[in-house]
Amino acid sequence: MSINRAIISGNLTRDPELRSTAGGLPVLGFGVAVNDRRKNQQTGEWEDYPNFIDCTMFGARAESLSRFLSKGAKVSIEGKLRWSQWERDGQKRSKIEVIVDELEFMSSRNDSSSHGGGNAGGYSAPAAAPMAAPVVDASSSVYDEDIPF
Repeated sequence: MSINRAIISGNLTRDPELRSTAGGLPVLGFGVAVNDRRKNQQTGEWEDYPNFIDCTMFGARAESLSRFLSKGAKVSIEGKLRWSQWERDGQKRSKIEVIVDELEFMSSRNDSSSHGGGNAGGYSAPAAAPMAAPVVDASSSVYDEDIPF
């Protein structure tokens, strides 16, 4: 048995992008930056190194949350990892992203320094039952072929 769960806390790296599948299912894409601390071998000092995580959320909840998310907002997300691959210009590419099941805002409404000045801070998403995984027709791609995530 294996467990595929990811919990990440960080800041949004860009304003989210809301799209829809051909069947009308809302798809919200955004990035989260998290820091990793490592000791610099030359100076002996601990330094922060950013990691950038692509995140995708599906369904009506994704559409609702898109109005409250903005670049710089501090969030905590929980979801599962998904690996994707594609080919572009004869080169194989791949990535790992988080498919978001839960999102919690961690910025206060008055903390304009922690988000890009948008309305993301302070909105506390209502508690909800865990989202069911979306049913997506495997014969059609959720992504546009021109967008290599």
